[in-house]
Amino acid sequence: MEKLPDHIAGALLPWYDKHVRDLPWRRDPSPYRVWVSEIMLQQTRIEAVKGYFDRFMAALPTVRDLAAADGETVLKLWEGLGYYSRARNLHKAAKVIMDRYGGELPADEKALRALPGIGDYTAGAVASIAFGLPAPAVDGNVLRICARLTCCPESIGEGRVKDGFREQLRAQYPAQRCGDFTSAIMELGETVCLPGTPDCEACPLQSLCRAYEAGTQTRYPVMPEKRPRKIQQRTVFILEHEGLAALIRRPDKGLLAGMWELPNMEGALTKEEALARAAAWGCEPINAAPCGEAVHIFTHLEWHMTGWRISCAAAPGRFTWTGPAQRAEQYPVPAAFRAYKVLL
Repeated sequence: MEKLPDHIAGALLPWYDKHVRDLPWRRDPSPYRVWVSEIMLQQTRIEAVKGYFDRFMAALPTVRDLAAADGETVLKLWEGLGYYSRARNLHKAAKVIMDRYGGELPADEKALRALPGIGDYTAGAVASIAFGLPAPAVDGNVLRICARLTCCPESIGEGRVKDGFREQLRAQYPAQRCGDFTSAIMELGETVCLPGTPDCEACPLQSLCRAYEAGTQTRYPVMPEKRPRKIQQRTVFILEHEGLAALIRRPDKGLLAGMWELPNMEGALTKEEALARAAAWGCEPINAAPCGEAVHIFTHLEWHMTGWRISCAAAPGRFTWTGPAQRAEQYPVPAAFRAYKVLL
C-alpha cells in the first residue's frame, strides 16, 4: 500500500482558513445539520443541495421533527434530489435516534455507522465535523487526492485501497481541528484537485504530490471499470379527466419506492397501443396526442421515455386524480417525470 506523505494537515489547514466557502451547514455544524447535509450531498452537487437543505431545515429543524414527520412529507421535501432511498433511510434513522439515543446523534463513529443509511463516509464526516473526533470521511474526492499524492497504481474502487487510505489519514488528524481537517480535504477535492485536469498551481499540497512531481496528475486516480447501464424503453401516460391528471403510487420496495408517478409501462407504445392500454385501465380514452420523448439516467439504468397525453371520459379508482396545486404541495413525484410535469 502506497504511503501518504506526512504533514498533510500542516499544509492544508492554512489554505483552508483562507479559502473556506460559506455553506449553510457550515454556519452551524450541529450534528443534525451535518448529518442531513452529508446525506443530501451524496452523489449530488453542492449548488443543487443548498436550497433543499434550507427548505428541509425550515420544515424539520430537529431530529424529533424528522422522526415525527410522515414519510410522504419527507419525500416531498426531497423531491427532485433523487436517490430517494437516502430520504427513507434518513427518516428511519431519525426514529432510531429518538428511541435509542433520546433524540441526539451518538458521538461515536461505530454507533453512527450502525444507523440506517450511514456508511463509513457519513459516519466519519459527522464524527469529525460535528463531534471533533479523528474520523476520516473518505469519498471519491478524497480518494482522488490520495491517489495523486501517492501515484497509487491500484483502482480506488478496491476496498483495501479505500480502507488503507482511511487509516493513514486517521493517523494524521490534528487533535484540535478534526472537523476542519475533514472539511479541508473535501474542499480541496471539490475546488482544486478536480477530476480530469486539476488546478495544481493553486494546490497547497503541490510540494507533497508525487503525481505533480512526475507530471502524471491526469493518470490518477485509477478508476474501477464501469458497467454499461441497461436501457429500458418506457411509455408515460398523462391521463386527464375534467382538469385532473392521474397519479399512481409505486411499490414500497425497489426503484423510486413509495413515490407517486405518472402511469407508465415498459415498451414504446404507438398511439393505438397507448389508447388500448388506457381503455384496459377503464379510462374510456377520447383521444391521444404525443407529448415528447425524454431520457432519465439512474445509476445502472436509463429510461428512454415516450409520452402520450390522453383525454379520458372516466376516472377509474385505480389512479389518484389530482390537480396542479395538490401535486405541487402534497405528492412527491420523482425527477424522472419532470419532462412531463409541465403538462400537468
